[in-house]
Amino acid sequence: MSIKSESMDPYQSGSNLKKWLQLTAQYLLSLPRHVKRAILLTADFVVAVICLFLALALRHGYIAHHISPVALCLYALIPIIGLYVIGFYKGVARGFFDAVMGSVALLFILLIVIYEIIISLNLSQNLPRSVPIIFLFLFFAWLWNSRLTIRELLTRWQGGRQPHRLGDNCDNVIIYGAGEAGRDLLEGLRHSNKYNVVAYIDDDRQLTGAYLLGRKIYAAHELENIVEKLKVAQVFLAIPSLSRTRRRQIIDTLSSISIKIQDLPSLQELADGKVTVSSMRKVDILDVLDRQTVEPDAYLLQKNITGKCVLVTGAGGSIGSELCRQVIKNEPKCLVLYELSEFALYSIHQELVALQAMHSGYQDIEIIAVIGNVTNEDNLVRIFDQYHIKTVYHAAAYKHVPLVEHNPFEGVINNTKGTYHCACAAIAAGVETFVLISTDKAVRPTNVMGATKRLAELVCQGLSKTSGSTRISMVRFGNVLGSSGSVVPVFTKQIEEGKPITVTHPDVTRYFMTIPEASNLVIQAGAMATGGEVFVLDMGEPVKIVDLARRMIHLSGHDTKTAANPNGDIEIVFTGLRAGEKLYEELIIGEDNIENTEHPLIMQAMEHSFPLDDIEDTLCELNHRAKRHDVIWLKKQFKHFVAGYQESPSTETLESKTKLTEKIV
Repeated sequence: MSIKSESMDPYQSGSNLKKWLQLTAQYLLSLPRHVKRAILLTADFVVAVICLFLALALRHGYIAHHISPVALCLYALIPIIGLYVIGFYKGVARGFFDAVMGSVALLFILLIVIYEIIISLNLSQNLPRSVPIIFLFLFFAWLWNSRLTIRELLTRWQGGRQPHRLGDNCDNVIIYGAGEAGRDLLEGLRHSNKYNVVAYIDDDRQLTGAYLLGRKIYAAHELENIVEKLKVAQVFLAIPSLSRTRRRQIIDTLSSISIKIQDLPSLQELADGKVTVSSMRKVDILDVLDRQTVEPDAYLLQKNITGKCVLVTGAGGSIGSELCRQVIKNEPKCLVLYELSEFALYSIHQELVALQAMHSGYQDIEIIAVIGNVTNEDNLVRIFDQYHIKTVYHAAAYKHVPLVEHNPFEGVINNTKGTYHCACAAIAAGVETFVLISTDKAVRPTNVMGATKRLAELVCQGLSKTSGSTRISMVRFGNVLGSSGSVVPVFTKQIEEGKPITVTHPDVTRYFMTIPEASNLVIQAGAMATGGEVFVLDMGEPVKIVDLARRMIHLSGHDTKTAANPNGDIEIVFTGLRAGEKLYEELIIGEDNIENTEHPLIMQAMEHSFPLDDIEDTLCELNHRAKRHDVIWLKKQFKHFVAGYQESPSTETLESKTKLTEKIV
């Protein structure tokens, strides 16, 4: 037999060792919990005896000493009993550092005191005062290192999992925040083949130069240089308590670099779970907008909802569905979802039922789904009476400008006449509060949709003067982020698909607000109403859509493709203004017609109204004119009632077609 054949192959030896470790880990993990606990208890007791023996030897300077084996075992048993009492052995070794390290340290300090009392009372057998301190230090070192070793081995070999290797498409990542969340995040990324954490960044200068789990911590001002030096592709913001202002400053620091930025949820959202890779999410779009939010007033949120029966029209829409979520959080007696679209109604109803099942405080809330049209006044009166509705949030409307522009009568019948029937039904049924959800497009509109919403406001203003006990108010605001008509989901999809971003015009600007904020401000505004108010939400500063597009491209880790940068990833293409679209939106008619309210983000507009009889005459004639598709008449009504209304080019074309049709007839 050759020497080569007699010697053991090193690779085979290493492979056998790995298999043995895997089998050992799998066997230990498969043992019953009480058996694993007994193994750890026994091992700790044996080591405690050894540590106490070594402590005595170190104190006396020689191995022989005057203490019986029984006493040695009894003294060594004391910390084991203490660990058992504080629940140290209830958890698995892998979770050692997550829960009980601080408790163990406090326990050992207490044990030192107990040992010293025993020694002072002469109850010990020649036990020097310094021995308990040396003993517990050695034993603490054993506990720390043994659990750390066990955790690492089980993590590495559990289920035969090999130490991870970085994939070809692995991104170098910096974690911003060297606190508990940042440490937990790195733990979650240890076995990822997509992310390689290369460093930490932290605002605390005292941490600069230190290491956390083997990764160096750099100062915040070094962020841009470190990103370029270490070829970082993504930055993970792992500071749940980070303010929006500071988050925006960090984003601005990276404005000259195309890098993807992801964020952790807030502290409240993380309260029930540990930080993991799945916790990360895209940076909130509000972080690239100059908008500050205000904490809602709990009293105003609850005033018209808690313990009352509430109905939301258009419950399946973007605003309507979020209103439903906000309403159920404030624990009404019942919530009626009124919606024309069966699918939209089904979706929000299922979501709310699931939310109710998960939250014990919502169990007594009755959730009713009703298919219905807001133009059906008799049905609305029946629903209001049947469920004793006290508060109505009227969000049902056709809102897409180009669609309503080409379907003007459907828009005015649903948006204006539907509002009239809904408000009349509320008055007839004795509803306490009726709130119309309006839009900034109602101010000096250039489109049919905006005109129908302003006419709906005039309907509510007229009805409020004869509404008796029903308080009718309107809440006007601009675009909401993430709605079905918002540019944000459109831009997001175009970026993900690598397609050019389409913007109508380089100068077009819009106001923006999140759907949840808009909804809770609507609820608060409705609670302040006494009747007939037009509330206007403070939308902050208007944003250029093209600037928003550039920021979204940047936050996605891409470059904007321009003439100066032909090698960029995403191009911005201008398609021209759509039918009825304005370059700039407004929130009030006249700069002097605005007053503050008790809420810093809610104002009240003082605007002209018309006698209800005049508006009702027009509404009565709508169906007759709709049969003839008399768009010219409809535009005349808009010009009469809606201040600042101007026809768009598409409307003029539509009128020409109407005239031609009349001539032919």
